[in-house]
Amino acid sequence: MSTASIQLAAPSGLLSLGLFLVAVALVTLLAGSLWLGCRIRAREQLPRPEEQPQLPPGGAVHEVREFREPAEIPKVDKTGHALTPYELAHSATRPSASQERPRWVEGGSGSFGSGGLGPH
Repeated sequence: MSTASIQLAAPSGLLSLGLFLVAVALVTLLAGSLWLGCRIRAREQLPRPEEQPQLPPGGAVHEVREFREPAEIPKVDKTGHALTPYELAHSATRPSASQERPRWVEGGSGSFGSGGLGPH
């Protein structure tokens, strides 16, 4: 082996110094951005009480439970054009005529078809 290849393979102090300076610059940049963010946040004014969100006049809004069924989509005849989503009703569902909760059908299939023999 020649001395030139040994010198190339030896760790360079200049490379270590360069990596150290990059790390110091990165830490300085992060600390400076944290300091600037804290200064900006300290200058912001808190919203006044009249700017805070208010309850609606009727009080708090509560959950409404209702059972819905799909709305009918009109059939298109052979001479008509296909309906776009914008031409359909505003809602794809409507309130169900029966608001009674659907129950388990005895003898029916369970989850993923694992309910047994089915109706007899």
